[in-house]
Amino acid sequence: MSYEINQVLPRSFGRLKSSESHISTLASQLRGVLASLLPRYGLLIGFLAFWQVSSTRGWVNPAIFPPLDVILSALWTNLANGALLDDIAISLQRSGTAFAFAVVIGIPLGLFMGQVRAVEQALDPILQLFRQTSALALYPVFILLLGLGETSKIFVIFWATLFPVLLATISGVKEVDKKLIEMARTYGAGPLTIFRRVILPASVPAIFVGLRLSATTALLLLIAAEMIGANKGIGFQVMNAQYNFQIPLMFAAILLLAFLGLAANALLVLLQRRLCRWSQPSR
Repeated sequence: MSYEINQVLPRSFGRLKSSESHISTLASQLRGVLASLLPRYGLLIGFLAFWQVSSTRGWVNPAIFPPLDVILSALWTNLANGALLDDIAISLQRSGTAFAFAVVIGIPLGLFMGQVRAVEQALDPILQLFRQTSALALYPVFILLLGLGETSKIFVIFWATLFPVLLATISGVKEVDKKLIEMARTYGAGPLTIFRRVILPASVPAIFVGLRLSATTALLLLIAAEMIGANKGIGFQVMNAQYNFQIPLMFAAILLLAFLGLAANALLVLLQRRLCRWSQPSR
């Protein structure tokens, strides 16, 4: 009997020691994750926690600022029953179409204007005039010209998203190091080769800055476009919920828009990192 106890106890202590070591490793990893997240997201987490506590404790009117769990419940319910799925699809179609047109027109035009100084000087004044004119102020004009249908909604989003892409592309081309272009010419590269091998790659980081700004602008203008003459879309749901005093649903639609914006930005950042590995700082 004593022999069996002497054999079992060391194995038990060994398993206990291994378990303690595993727990200590998990705790160390958790501390590392918190140490990396808190400096970046600590303020956001604190704000959300304050919102939840202040609403549930009655510090603010919960009819106007519902608790976050109520908002998330409304979001999940309307996603699960499909009430918001059609609105998401329609909104993404509108903003995605406008964003695609802005990219297709803005990047080639920006590359051309950035290289031909005479064209840039001729077009810059009118571009600056249009850029400083709010797209929302021009929306009634677009409605008069294009009607209340999809065309005017897509066009007002396109109008607002075009200029960030265009101006960022022009700036990226103009900021290309002239010494790189001179070096390429010294080695016998022609204009097309210089554009393809020097100017375009060097302009890509600036172009992605414009793309990220345009993606954000597309979602912002989407709300305004869908608040007038629309019967579908996330922006319509925001206004409809507000009119019917469905405040949790209204905040749920706003939160959904924020998630879509974050997803679009994260996708563009990931694409930029894959295409511009050479421009990433070494760690």
